[in-house]
Amino acid sequence: MNDRGIDKLPTGIRGLDTILQGGVLRGGIYIVQGTPGAGKTILGNQLCFNHAAKGGRALYVTLLAETHGRMLAHIGQLAFFDEASIPDGVSYLSAFRILETEGLKGLTEALRREIRARQVDLLILDGLVSAEETAGTPREFKKFIHELQIQADLADCTMVLLTSAAADQGFASAEHTMVDGLIELRSVLHRRRSERELLVHKMRGGDFMRGLHSFQVTDAGIVVQPRIEALLVEPSRPIEVDGPKLSTGIHMLDGMLGGGLHRHSTTLLMGAAGSGKSTVGHQFLGTGDEQGVYLSFDESPESIRFKAHSLNLTVARHFDSGQVEILWQPSTEGNFDEVCIRLLDRVRTQGAKRIFIDGINDFLQMTGEQSRIGPSLTALANEFRALGATMLGTFELDFNGIVPGQPLASLPIVGLSPIAENIVLMRLAALGADIHRLIVVLKARDSAIQPRFRRYDITTRGIEIEADSIQADLVLNELVRQTGAVPAPFTVPLFAPDEPSGDST
Repeated sequence: MNDRGIDKLPTGIRGLDTILQGGVLRGGIYIVQGTPGAGKTILGNQLCFNHAAKGGRALYVTLLAETHGRMLAHIGQLAFFDEASIPDGVSYLSAFRILETEGLKGLTEALRREIRARQVDLLILDGLVSAEETAGTPREFKKFIHELQIQADLADCTMVLLTSAAADQGFASAEHTMVDGLIELRSVLHRRRSERELLVHKMRGGDFMRGLHSFQVTDAGIVVQPRIEALLVEPSRPIEVDGPKLSTGIHMLDGMLGGGLHRHSTTLLMGAAGSGKSTVGHQFLGTGDEQGVYLSFDESPESIRFKAHSLNLTVARHFDSGQVEILWQPSTEGNFDEVCIRLLDRVRTQGAKRIFIDGINDFLQMTGEQSRIGPSLTALANEFRALGATMLGTFELDFNGIVPGQPLASLPIVGLSPIAENIVLMRLAALGADIHRLIVVLKARDSAIQPRFRRYDITTRGIEIEADSIQADLVLNELVRQTGAVPAPFTVPLFAPDEPSGDST
């Protein structure tokens, strides 16, 4: 037996090595299981070509009736495929006839002979289910897996066994307990939308990220997105909490927030469509000379730039110069973790200090799991804080407007309050034929605030907030007078329970 200690072999697949904490054990044996179409064949070929690109030698063995030419016709369209690597770096062998005529014993001998002759250190065996069907008894199949283990260790050859066993078969079979690792690929439906998921059931020789992770088959091959809350369990560096406050770009709003936004903080901006949430984001990104990132789910980059130029906002020049980058993810499709990781990559690459997420509702729709939103956005916000960035995010409310006597009623309980140090509410109030816009700061952690509504307008200069609450008070009182409603006390539960924030009201 080899005495090489624990040495990991990177897969070279983006995101997968992160989940596996560096890769698989060199000389280990692994099962990748999934239903047809889940992506096993692409994964196996990608492992081979990534391995060859680093100077290794890989052998792809098929136990299926499909010809290599047909398989390579599909694989050849993907970026990882390198025809020059064939046959020295990556070679192919069809063992379908050997298995049919000589059984498992003949297959074992053929694999041992090919590994030695080709000096390969990575073997992909595609079609393990065929070997299991050929075995006369479960004991014979278990013996076959054991023989592969011996050969893997003697030849210092990592083996990955691909099988399309049914999804409901479970993972209690003998071969699952014998191998060093077990990975499942899934293709699942979320209502009418299909997503691919990866789950590591077992991995010897080190820890790994547990739970379901998303992956896609792209032109580059398989790309895996670790769950954002697992990827960012802890921030990448200590979070600094001191430093001067930042301006929102709206002088009156800065005053309502107690002097502006704390650097490294997260602010939640709530309001109906047309209330001016995006305009606040434009002014926030246009203040100062810091790099910024604008994540939009609904408006295209062209529409965003047009709006900024129409209002003659400073951010228009930042868009043109590249100081503020626009990321557009149409809400029609998208993967939650992929969008989070793409945003995080851009913030790190650009060194962005101001981040605007226009549409947290779209995050809710994208994941389909409301329970994930709180932990995921908390992890993301903590990492932005650690990177020295300040984030502003919008949450869209319906058009119900203000209920007379209860201007804070009907706000959604979405559990976002613990994430945000600051919460700003923008409401529409219908009074006769006029629609009035009212704004209030509900929460500003570690700042002295007065949570009083003020009236504001959207002008050619952006958001303009009145200096006091006189007009807002008149609008709210007139709503009560016209409807005869009884004013309600300020006791409406706005969000899920939150720890004391240190607000001064």
